[in-house]
Amino acid sequence: MKLIILKASILTCLLVTVCSYNGLTQRTFPQPLIGDENGFVSIFDGETLTNWEGDSIYWKVENGNIVGEVTPETILQRNSFLIWRGGTTGDFELKLDYKVSAQGNSGINYRSYEVEGIQFALKGYQCDIDGKGEWTGQNYEERGRQFLALRGQITKIDKNSTVFEVGSIGDKDALLDCVKQNDWNECHLIVRGNTLIHIINKQLMSVVIDDDISNRKNEGLLGVQVHVGPPMKIEYRNIRIKKF
Repeated sequence: MKLIILKASILTCLLVTVCSYNGLTQRTFPQPLIGDENGFVSIFDGETLTNWEGDSIYWKVENGNIVGEVTPETILQRNSFLIWRGGTTGDFELKLDYKVSAQGNSGINYRSYEVEGIQFALKGYQCDIDGKGEWTGQNYEERGRQFLALRGQITKIDKNSTVFEVGSIGDKDALLDCVKQNDWNECHLIVRGNTLIHIINKQLMSVVIDDDISNRKNEGLLGVQVHVGPPMKIEYRNIRIKKF
């Protein structure tokens, strides 16, 4: 009887040990992020263009949103930006909501700088946005090397400014299904060192690894755009940034 009790006790101890070990080594897989982690700060107060500068013909605050609008009477001859004057972008994350009209064309510029002699013009990286969905999510360098990654591409840029596709996120047209037409979309930019990531509605859209040391920029201005073309409207809200 004592031997049976001893064996039972040993078995119980082993089971407890195994269960405890499994609990300690159980894999924890990444979970969806709900909301913002610590460190994000709002850079638009929802009422004024404080710390933002642009041409008042095209930019205003309406119903709590930044609105960029081109009318038949104010057709643009060149792209014009609303520039954030509250700081610069280096290594950072940006989150915002946008809504663009069907014929609209806009973009979020970062690590950019002003073009000498041309008011409210920026040169630099851009997360492209358009109402037709032709360009949305791509990485385009305004007034620079132009197409750095189309929607669906992972690219590397070599020291000679040659852009190579090194991987695929998915089909360009299929990814567009994640973008809402004539409705609000969430854009999330993650920029670290020479890696530039564009995400829309939690779907990865493009990735650029910029090894072009002579032409890449590690710091610069943030701005949003109204584009040449037909009358259009772009709206932005809930703009917040986290710097590293």
